[in-house]
Amino acid sequence: MSCEITIKTSSAQTSWSDLCSVLMRLSWIWEYRNYLIIFLTPLLLLPLPLVIPTKEAYCGFAIALMALYWCTEALPLAVTALLPVVLFPMMGIMESGDVCNQYLKDTNMLFLGGLLVAIGVEQWNLHKRIALRVLTIVGVRPALLMMGFMGTTAFLSMWISNTATTAMMVPISQAVLEQLDSSEAEAEQLEIGNGQPNSGYEPDEKTDERPAKSEEAKDTPSNGHAVSIEEGEGLAEARARIRKEKYANLSKGMSLSVCYAASIGGTATLTGTTPNLILKGQVDELFPDNGDVVNFATWFGFAFPNMILMLVLAWFWLQFMFMGFNFKETFGCRGQVSEKDRKAIQVIKDELKKLGSMTFAEGGILTVFVLLVLLWFTREPGFIPGWATVLFNKDGKQFVTDGVVAIFMALVLFVIPSELPRCFCSGSGRGGEDSQKIKAPSALLDWDTVHRKMPWNILLLLGGGFALARGSEVSGLSVWLGHELAPLQRIPPSAIAVLLCLLVATFTECSSNVATTTLFLPILASMAQEIEIHPLYIMLPCTLCASLAFMLPVATPPNAIVFSYGNLRVVDMAKTGFMLNIIGVLSITLALNTWGTVIFQLDTFPSWANKTTTLP
Repeated sequence: MSCEITIKTSSAQTSWSDLCSVLMRLSWIWEYRNYLIIFLTPLLLLPLPLVIPTKEAYCGFAIALMALYWCTEALPLAVTALLPVVLFPMMGIMESGDVCNQYLKDTNMLFLGGLLVAIGVEQWNLHKRIALRVLTIVGVRPALLMMGFMGTTAFLSMWISNTATTAMMVPISQAVLEQLDSSEAEAEQLEIGNGQPNSGYEPDEKTDERPAKSEEAKDTPSNGHAVSIEEGEGLAEARARIRKEKYANLSKGMSLSVCYAASIGGTATLTGTTPNLILKGQVDELFPDNGDVVNFATWFGFAFPNMILMLVLAWFWLQFMFMGFNFKETFGCRGQVSEKDRKAIQVIKDELKKLGSMTFAEGGILTVFVLLVLLWFTREPGFIPGWATVLFNKDGKQFVTDGVVAIFMALVLFVIPSELPRCFCSGSGRGGEDSQKIKAPSALLDWDTVHRKMPWNILLLLGGGFALARGSEVSGLSVWLGHELAPLQRIPPSAIAVLLCLLVATFTECSSNVATTTLFLPILASMAQEIEIHPLYIMLPCTLCASLAFMLPVATPPNAIVFSYGNLRVVDMAKTGFMLNIIGVLSITLALNTWGTVIFQLDTFPSWANKTTTLP
């Protein structure tokens, strides 16, 4: 018997040690996964160029390697984007100088100039002043407050970083909700207290009379106040629980509204988010004779109405998910503003008061910003000749582009002082004492601030994408892919667009939107040429869908920021974001087949996309 027990004990110990050993190995693999991916991926892909020693296979090897590195993030995204500089020359696909030229094109200058102006706006808190001013106008009814936060976030995200916009708006929304919650709690306490006046103190004040009262009338309940207190406490607890659930849902909805609005708002302008610029760069690279078909004005005309539609539908969906939708409560007239609403509005006003009056620097930044937008819109509006066409762009050549305008206005920020210059003769005349105190103000933007806030890695990402597109064209890989995708010609273009939108929207949930657009757009361009549909008919919607990363906290930085506040679960974001993805795809499909077709003539196959005229 003792032998059997010993055998069982030893076998249990052995199985436990084996389990621990397996867990240790798995833990080691997980910790070293990036190194394993970096070294094993090229080895696994190596048979492709060895078995098929053609330029198409070499380019396919490079693209597959970069795709896996981008999806797994084993290397930093910007570092992976530098691989074409090494791989393409060594494989004989492109010369080194041609590859390096792809990393600083006109689209990169557009991105750089737009970001410089955005950094200036952030530095002087102009974006915060705009946000707070809008919120004081909207009011604090939960539904309208959410609408105000979404509209403000989307507008700011059109011009500055989605991440910066979200990081600024979420704390404001949480502070307003906390004030609404505490004000409602105070109102409930007062209401309960008014319902039972002095109920907590009367028994103590009449303690001497109680024995007599209980002796005279034993059948009368002597604990009437105690019963009232217990009932009051039960009511207070129930109300507190209901209020807590209400504001927990409201907090979830408000947080999600901010991060979703940031992603949606970024789609409205060409510089709003990086995938938009990648599309422009890829179109200009793959179709050099396109006649500047994608510029700031044409993109805005297509994407801005779509952004408004998506924002409204997202607002309705978030209302339904977290607040319910009561049309009368949301839009009806209430008459007098309640005390809790006044206190919540005061929180916003206090934040606005901290900024003080509008400074000369904010006025200067606002002026430059407005001028930049006006110059972008009027450079080449499409329906009439723009100022650039009249003054500079002669003989069909694009001398002045949106990138030139962006860099020019960004340079102005380094010239304008942040304070109104003082006259040198305005001193009090006490010798040289005042002249020693004179100090020139800093400019609206300085290089230290730019160096600290500029996401330089995005420039490399853009360049890596342009290098891939050029490499696939030069090597002939794009032509081969086009031939392989030729059977899709039998499928209606609208169905192809919807299927590709769903594919990209799913792919972008687990990969960066930059990597998604960089990998998909060259393939989509080749497919469009082969089946002879307008390239923008599938490239435009897929670019917009790359920004529909609503389901996971790791999908975009705005999602991660709101998730870090701790009031959201992954299931909350996944459940809400799944439906928003569907709404986004449907909205983009509608835009594509209505006003998008009118703006870009998507129902025709343009001559500049004919591969017989675009091959190098």
